Amino acid sequence: MSSLFFENTVVFAQALRQAGLPVSLQQMADFDRALTLIDLGRREQVYYAARGLLLNRRENLRLFDLIFNRFWRVPPADSSRRRAAAAGQSNHRPKKPQTFTIATLMAAKARATDEEIEITDKSATFSSLEVLRRKDFSELTPEELDAVKRLIQQMQWQVSLRQTRRRVADPGGELLHLRQTLRTAAKYGGVPLGLAWQRKKIKQRALVLIADVSGSMEKYARLVLQFFYSVSHSLKNVECFVFGTRLTRITPQLRLKNIDRALDEAAREVADWSGGTRIGDSLKSFNQHWSRRVLRRGAVVVIISDGWERGDVAGLKREMRYLHHRCYRLIWLNPLLGKATYRPLVEGMAAALPFVDDFLPIHNLQSLAALAGHLGALGQRRGTGSRKQEVRSRK
Repeated sequence: MSSLFFENTVVFAQALRQAGLPVSLQQMADFDRALTLIDLGRREQVYYAARGLLLNRRENLRLFDLIFNRFWRVPPADSSRRRAAAAGQSNHRPKKPQTFTIATLMAAKARATDEEIEITDKSATFSSLEVLRRKDFSELTPEELDAVKRLIQQMQWQVSLRQTRRRVADPGGELLHLRQTLRTAAKYGGVPLGLAWQRKKIKQRALVLIADVSGSMEKYARLVLQFFYSVSHSLKNVECFVFGTRLTRITPQLRLKNIDRALDEAAREVADWSGGTRIGDSLKSFNQHWSRRVLRRGAVVVIISDGWERGDVAGLKREMRYLHHRCYRLIWLNPLLGKATYRPLVEGMAAALPFVDDFLPIHNLQSLAALAGHLGALGQRRGTGSRKQEVRSRK
């Protein structure tokens, strides 16, 4: 495949994106590899390769066909093109980028007898979404904030599983169910005609979310509650707490089905919203009154805070040590970690960091998506590699 033809495939992908069709870099790479395996002289082979690898939804097929036919149309056989072909020049000259939208493409193919329809132009939707995924929560406009809230609500969450001590019947299990085997053999005169097998029961780990809603976290607090609501309605065994100068449990409020009412009720329950910060005292209250109830059976604890401590730093270190010992995994999410110049030098963050298993950012949609994958892929052992690598890369 010539380099000029490759340039045309890149422009073709840009035309699809301008029309509102999502085309990723991986799809483009797959399409380029496919072109090396087919006969480029046969138009139908190029068409089906492009449709199979670049089209994601069936409802966009008509628009895709219009773009393909217009972009890869057969040029008119005028004398200048015949002379160029006779001189051995390439017919695959790079095309100039054109603006393809739903409105212009449908208008080009419209007939007088066609029924009038209302068209929504989604040009640049894909690129706008990518910009929104990378934009810091603190820099969002009110319109972007509403869009981000809807995207967070649509996110799917999962937490790693654990093996319990209980056992369940399973023909493909690895453990012999001796009692069931003898019970069945008793029906046939004590002759075991078959063996009963079982395995350990698999359950989802409990998840505990603790967020800082003090004044320094005010720009992120509302979206943090949106994140809490999304997780609470995607998983079982989720407990939610917030703190400023004192700890408040908001799990019952977030169980309401109406998201606006749930968030309003949760915010109303917090008396110290946008106030001071006492992380150590709040964690002490959690450890004394809630840890035995919600940290049993290997719970994962997620703390969201920028680490600004106004109280006793020694107390924070003591409570973090206790919490780290009680839970299966301790994850700290810091919105400031998304900035390249950030260093965990404040006293509160520096005191808590030695007891954190994973130190991760939570400043945009991309970091939330990474967190979702991280929670679902937690290993069987407590891992400090992520935290050490993160801290080392910022020193």
